Amino acid sequence: MSTTTGTDGHDRLARLVADAGSVVALTGAGISVPSGIPDFRSPETGLWANVDPMTIAHVDVWRADPVRFWAYYGERFARLGGVQPNDAHRALAELERRGRLQAVLTQNIDGLHERAGSTDVVELHGSIAGCHCPACGAREPLKTVLRLIADADDGVPRCAVCAGVLKPDVVLFGDMLPVDAEYRSRSLAGTCDLLLCIGSSLQVWPVAGLPERTLEAGGAVAIVTASATPYDDAAAVRLGGDVVDELQGLLAALDRLGA
Repeated sequence: MSTTTGTDGHDRLARLVADAGSVVALTGAGISVPSGIPDFRSPETGLWANVDPMTIAHVDVWRADPVRFWAYYGERFARLGGVQPNDAHRALAELERRGRLQAVLTQNIDGLHERAGSTDVVELHGSIAGCHCPACGAREPLKTVLRLIADADDGVPRCAVCAGVLKPDVVLFGDMLPVDAEYRSRSLAGTCDLLLCIGSSLQVWPVAGLPERTLEAGGAVAIVTASATPYDDAAAVRLGGDVVDELQGLLAALDRLGA
């Protein structure tokens, strides 16, 4: 499937959405780029363009060198905590409001889908909303964690109950996906009529296997992302423009259909 542009592509995607009994969105870093959050792999600008994530974002670094770990994550949490949803996030919330979108499966940890109004969001890689203490189970919200980071001489937030090093509620390299989130994502991908993949390279496993699950069950896959993906040839529709423009175009095309 070659990339489709303009009104024709939006109309084709709108017809798929309108005809589907159930639509599930799968989103990656690209949907949050218009909010000012860099993606991971773009040359020069991506988060991992100039640093090896295994040296700062791995669970073993959190255990062995929490100062190094939190020097990175403290800055990242502070930055992400101040961003706002963009019109691509709001377009998915509008699709849900219209009864056209069942759920959002997201690889993002920024919480922007919920802030835009989506109510059924499966956070496959966790969330920056807070941290927990693996030693005693205590939990702290993001606002408190940022204060603890600022107050600590070494920049490491520690548990107020037992002084253990706090761990962010995100999936680090070396972590397993949350069991409930992985199970529900596989279930939704395997039962939906249309999996709408937005802003993801679809190369990070096990999330990368979700489109295959949809296809094997007889559903269709539509892709809205600038980068190439392993599923481009299998996609019923492939849009490669700006995610905001493409999703706003989808809503306009649904309006034209009266859907």
